[in-house]
This record gives sequence, C-alpha cells and structure tokens, in this order.
Amino acid sequence: MSNRAADAKTIIQRRVVVTGVGLVTPLGVGVEANWDALRSGRSGVGPITKFDPSGHATRIAAEIKGFDPLLFIDRREARRMDPFIQYALAASEIAVQDAALPPAALEGDRCGVCVGSGIGGIGTIEDQHRLLLEKGPDRVSPFFLVAAIINEASGRISIRYRAKGPNAATVTACTSGTHAVGDAFRIIQRGEADLMLAGGAESAITPLGIAGFCAMKALSVRNDAPERASRPFDAGRDGFVMGEGAGIVVLEELGRALRRGAPVYAEVVGYGMSGDAFHVAAPAEDGDGAVRVMRRALEDAGVPPSAVQYVNAHGTSTPLNDRIETAAMKTVFGGHAPRLGISSTKSMTGHLLGAAGGVETAITALCLKRQTMTPTINYEVPDPDCDLDYVPNVARPAEIVYALSNSFGFGGTNGSLLLRRFDGL
Repeated sequence: MSNRAADAKTIIQRRVVVTGVGLVTPLGVGVEANWDALRSGRSGVGPITKFDPSGHATRIAAEIKGFDPLLFIDRREARRMDPFIQYALAASEIAVQDAALPPAALEGDRCGVCVGSGIGGIGTIEDQHRLLLEKGPDRVSPFFLVAAIINEASGRISIRYRAKGPNAATVTACTSGTHAVGDAFRIIQRGEADLMLAGGAESAITPLGIAGFCAMKALSVRNDAPERASRPFDAGRDGFVMGEGAGIVVLEELGRALRRGAPVYAEVVGYGMSGDAFHVAAPAEDGDGAVRVMRRALEDAGVPPSAVQYVNAHGTSTPLNDRIETAAMKTVFGGHAPRLGISSTKSMTGHLLGAAGGVETAITALCLKRQTMTPTINYEVPDPDCDLDYVPNVARPAEIVYALSNSFGFGGTNGSLLLRRFDGL
C-alpha cells in the first residue's frame, strides 16, 4: 500500500464523538428542561398562539414557550433574524457551554458549522411580501434576505465563534438535521476539521406554513385535544403536529476531546443516505428507501442489526409513514425487530421538520448517556400494522449500546445515524 493510500485509510478511521448538545424545543430551552419533559412524557402541543388560526383546518402546534432571544443575541441583531436563526444560535450556545468549550476554542479553520433547515425563514418571507404588496418595494428591509435564507443559521454561528472551517447548510426537507450531522461526521472522519457544530433549525408555524401542510392533509386536526394529537404508531393517528426549534450537537474528533477532558455523550459510528426515487411527498410503499438507509448506517459502522437496542424512529404520526417505517424496521432487523425499543419523540415535540434530525440526534445521544429509552406518548390503541415495541407512554431504563436515529423527507430523501455508547477507548 502506498503512503498516500495508508494516510487516506487512517483519515477515514478517525473517530467522532458527541461532546455537547443544545436543545431549544417546545419542551423547553436547555438540556435538562428537555430531558425532564421527555422522561416524564410531557407533550409540548397546544393551541396556536403565534397567529390567529381561524379558518385553518388545523389550529394546534408545538410552539416554543418562554424563549427570550435576548438571553443569547444582541437586541439589534435579533431583530434582523428570522426566529429559526435565533433558535439555531441559542441551541449552539447551549451546546458549546454543555461541551465545556470556551468560545475561543472554536476559532480557526479546524472548527466548522453545518446546520440545516427544511423551510428557513418562511415567516420573514411572509412579512416582507406583505410589506411589498401594501407599501411598495422601497419598504422591503435591506436585511430581508440575510434574515431568511437557510445558510444564514450556519453563517451566523460561524461568525459568532470565528469558526473558519467548513461552513455549510443542508436543505433536505425533514432529513435536513440528520444530513447536517452526518455530513459533519464525515468531515471530521476525513480529517477536514476536528470539531463541528451540527444540527437543524426551523420556525414554520406561520399562516402559510400551516395552510400549506393543511392543504396536503398532512396535519392532525385533533384541535379539541392538542396534547393527544401527536400519536405515532397508534391506530387513531391522523397526521403530524408542526413543531419548531433547534437541535445542535458538538461533534469532536475523539483524540481532541480526550486531550481536553471533554464530556462525551456517545460516539457516532455510522451514517447512511438513500433516495426513494418514487414520489414528491410519499414514501415508497415497500419502504425500500428506509430499508436501504438503515442498512447503510449499520454497514458503515460494521455493526450487525442484532447489536442495536434502540431506534429513535422518524415516527411522524401520519398513517402512511408509521406503517411503512415499521415494515422497513422488520425487514432490516428481522427476528430481532420485536426486541428493539422504538420510540418517536415527535409524540412530545411535534415534528420540527428540518430541525427534527438535529433534535433527535441530541436526544439519542442523551438516551445513550443516561441509559434510558424515551417514551412514545399517546400510544393507546395498537395498530395491527404497527406491532413492535414503541416504548409506550412511560420512559424505560435500559442497557443501550447502539442506537439508530431515522429521518425521512419529502422528495424521498432519507438519513440514518448510528450512535454507540461511549465506554472509553
């Protein structure tokens, strides 16, 4: 083997660990606020308050409560950002603090950022379009575009920490956050950076955002019982509930993390991507894309399906997704499938679209660190097509060595991440 080939092989084997997590979700702001809600099975869903939803078929959502951007961002700057960017900056600061990183430690070209979003600044776009129509083009803000475009979340984080390494944004619908974490994992594996802030952010609870998903008949219309509306895998599910927020993880090359005595939540060991090549919104009936993406994550890690104990499912609470994801897990895991603990944290957070993968990667890392499977709440009536163990309603202490996190998005874009409990070298 040539020296170049040997060097390439060494680079691709670099190990990557999660050393910090940052969460801004409908369950709370910060790690412990979210974990307490997840462990206790508390729903973040309620009536929409961000706008008057009268006339919308769906009038409920999982909104963030009590978020003060001024705790994280200068007042003037905060006014020039869509909320999805505010959430991303807040979650990144929480993650950096959680990783015991002084901000100066992120300076330079060995640290980077990759944060995705499915829709980005849709609220800002709506507001500025209204100004254009009502008051003319001269009233459109000069900060409109930089307040709304998706890569500004990564850009703002990079600027804050003077992180001059890779700076990217993934835009792959509901898989955006997972792809951002997976791509950042690959960047560190390849040796192009030693630390990455990665995840997703979203703020799409707006008149147009809700109306669009209502028109597709994708949202739950259980308006009279919002806390019970998101019910993945339950026979009575009738659609997903929109959520908002951000989830950011600190990914770090193992040697760097150990040298600075960093806290380690878990190790990222596998990443898979696939495309359905089937439909603009619906998954393939046979679950082919979901099957291949989970298998690729397992194969990437060199781990057999039987080694996995827990799956943080995509689990949207839509009739089609939950049935097909269940069938796909049966195909991938075979006889081991009934022994898996499977949960959908969307039962509590709602579906954060492009932020979901970042939030759920962070939660999966927490589950590994704390050896607990979070529940799928509102699981009341079993569905014959969804007959696996969904950790119903109550959190479960369990030995978890390997955990898989799934995301599937419109356009048939899929991502899976495999994390391992970190027991040292």
